[in-house]
Amino acid sequence: MDDPVDYPKIKSWVDEWGGEVDYVDFVKFNGDLAVLVAFSRILWPRFVEVEGCVLWDRVYEESNFNLWRESLSGDISRIEATLNQVRIWQIVESDEGDQEALNFIAACVVKSWRASLSADFPEREFEVLVVESEDGPIVTFSSAAP
Repeated sequence: MDDPVDYPKIKSWVDEWGGEVDYVDFVKFNGDLAVLVAFSRILWPRFVEVEGCVLWDRVYEESNFNLWRESLSGDISRIEATLNQVRIWQIVESDEGDQEALNFIAACVVKSWRASLSADFPEREFEVLVVESEDGPIVTFSSAAP
């Protein structure tokens, strides 16, 4: 999927309206400001830096971080990759046939996280990627190997 209008629910809505409407109009008529505000924070997250690790602020909890740091022998990239994850199916309800749409969202999150990390940490390089799982795509990031 390259165009949100290709998604069946959006396409159906656009076809019903006819004329010059698109996915932006769909959001205006079907969206909720609170959902968009929350999703904006997913697309442009806040980060915290803890003992050399860059972490999504949502996933940082001191005792959990300490457990993973010990379990992973202080390996910064592995700690980050383990903690810095968003499972797309956990943020949106979907049906089995929605894999293409879930992958589209994951790809957008990857691009956003790369830009956000680059803006906040211009001196560091990160690997931001999609990991496929049987439940669907997971977006994660970690410091790039030197």
